[in-house]
Amino acid sequence: MATRASEASSSEARARAEANFKKEERAKEGAKAMTEYVANGKAVRERMAELKALRLAKEAKEAADKARKG
Repeated sequence: MATRASEASSSEARARAEANFKKEERAKEGAKAMTEYVANGKAVRERMAELKALRLAKEAKEAADKARKG
């Protein structure tokens, strides 16, 4: 009888340990995913700012050229 109780206790402890391990792994993966998400968002915003600056420069040049001709 003692062996069955200790086996049950051991399997419960193992199950808790595995659950904790999986929980920690999910937390680590979530933190990594969030870091990547934030970095990607920053890169997108920076690229948008670059493209906006290029567009505004092009529009200013076109307006200057049009004013010179017209």
